[in-house]
Amino acid sequence: MNFEMSDDRRMLGDTLRRALSDGYGFEHRTRVAYEAPFHDTTQWRALAELGLLYAFAEEDAGGMGGSGFDIAVVFEELGRALCPEPVLPALMAIRAFAGTGGVPEEVLSGARRYAVAFGETDAPYDIDGVVTRAAKAGEGWALSGRKSVVYGAGVADRLLVLALAEDGPGLFDVAASDAAIAAYGMIDGGPAGEVTLDGAPSTRLDADPQDMLDWAALALSAEALGAMDATFAMLTEYLGTRRQFGQPIGAFQALQHRAVDLSIEIEQARSITIAAAAAMGGPDQSHRASQAKHLVGRIARAVAEEAIQMHGGIAMTWEYPVSHYAKRLVMIDHQFGDTDHHLEQLIAALQSA
Repeated sequence: MNFEMSDDRRMLGDTLRRALSDGYGFEHRTRVAYEAPFHDTTQWRALAELGLLYAFAEEDAGGMGGSGFDIAVVFEELGRALCPEPVLPALMAIRAFAGTGGVPEEVLSGARRYAVAFGETDAPYDIDGVVTRAAKAGEGWALSGRKSVVYGAGVADRLLVLALAEDGPGLFDVAASDAAIAAYGMIDGGPAGEVTLDGAPSTRLDADPQDMLDWAALALSAEALGAMDATFAMLTEYLGTRRQFGQPIGAFQALQHRAVDLSIEIEQARSITIAAAAAMGGPDQSHRASQAKHLVGRIARAVAEEAIQMHGGIAMTWEYPVSHYAKRLVMIDHQFGDTDHHLEQLIAALQSA
């Protein structure tokens, strides 16, 4: 497998890193991520004008990318900058529309924002466990039920809702104004909400919800990788500058070994994320995506815990970036399937093979 990034993707990553560095300094990020609307609308428009969302769709769907590596490059930089913008729902919406004959220009340009309402209180991850109902209503559908912890719901124009129809689970396009949305900010920053549907009119999309979840798993794994890289860089700098007993604490062998162990774990996360990116669009897509989400989720939690412990009390403060990276690393594990869920998916796949 070729681990070298192409020139186009390297340029994409460098351009996005500069844009995020200019627009998302740490102090600015903490101001916008935890107060309504829980993201920066100006920066959202700036990222959209940069053409960011076009990287999520193939050329025949109206984009200029769409490969697993394109998505991984973008989300790694978003994670490195701890960016709270609702980019993941945009990716999932683009993947949904890509299989229906083309992605609307309003979605690719960021003018129309989607939130993806999959999880429910009693079925946070399982497609087959949803109880939100879709009933035929004339030429369309009427949805009834409740969706929980819907990222981006409070700022979305439309919702992509997973609901149970007579022939099984399906994906439905609903105007946000036809749903009752209780918006709030997540503990790690960024907009979310509870969505209640009571006969909401909708149209059904011919899209595969599992495919959307696979792409979300890849994107979140790459985001976690970027956040882990940033956290580890802060940790190594701290170990080299914090002094105790007349020398940097990084000179103590016990801390050196722990830091090296973390470095090895992060490289394992990088390797499985690359493997998942390479598998997207192929027969092993779901398997590799679950492998990545499972392993990266476990490593991300370890990096968060170790970084806090080796920093000491300063890492628990609001003013120090490590605390915010740690929260995001832990919460990434709970988006669209945690480590336990994806381990169960892998076991089920082995048993059925």
